[in-house]
Amino acid sequence: MTPECSRVMDSLGEVLPAELESHVATCADCRAMTGGFDLMGAPATTKDTARPALHETLASDDAAHRLAHETLARQPRARPWWHELLLLLGVHGAIAMTAVAVLAHGAWVANRAEVPVVVGVGLLLTALLSSGAYVALAPHRRTVPWGGVIAVMLSVGATVVLSGSGVRTAPLMAGILGCAGTELAVTAVPLAFTLVLLCRSAYHPVRALAAGLSAGGVSLLVLHLHCADGTTPHLLAGHVIPWLALGGITLLLRSLLPTRSHAP
Repeated sequence: MTPECSRVMDSLGEVLPAELESHVATCADCRAMTGGFDLMGAPATTKDTARPALHETLASDDAAHRLAHETLARQPRARPWWHELLLLLGVHGAIAMTAVAVLAHGAWVANRAEVPVVVGVGLLLTALLSSGAYVALAPHRRTVPWGGVIAVMLSVGATVVLSGSGVRTAPLMAGILGCAGTELAVTAVPLAFTLVLLCRSAYHPVRALAAGLSAGGVSLLVLHLHCADGTTPHLLAGHVIPWLALGGITLLLRSLLPTRSHAP
């Protein structure tokens, strides 16, 4: 290696003076060395500044490895996904029973429709909130279809509206505002838990919508049992439309919240 080759090596990453440029043009080794350095895209730093950066990178890697080993030591196995499903269903059930108990004024069920209708729609809404939570949290590898969720929305909404007793117990606007406010209040806690769990996996709009409909299904079930007004306008504007709005609110909020894990 000639002295000019040594000077070229020391000047890697810098603008070479004219005499070194002439040397590189006539030296195959220097052309290979400078060409390889350019391909690597190395930053224009000197050796003295490159060494501390390398040490900092190695130290950062060591710290990351230590943190990973400590985390694995505390929890060597990942928690099964169905633990979160059971937690969410437990919250849904607890809030539903608490709301029914608080709203009961001498009667747990104030719905004036026929008993088979009350029971049938109640079971449908229970299946709705359970299946919605499952769709939202289960680690499916296939895409959840929009058509299936929309079909459920339409069928459940139509069933709630058409199963009314037809009995009016309050002025239309007052009854709508009262039930819509109750629906929003009852859904607050289930919706908060739902959003926390949704952020632990990758954002998927259909699953977020299903989760929101499930959380809103808690208050829809409570109103189905508690509300004595069974007219079609009241059920549509005071029960079903707020439930659909809660699904849309969940979809919007989840799209704005950060994702803590990008697992499927």
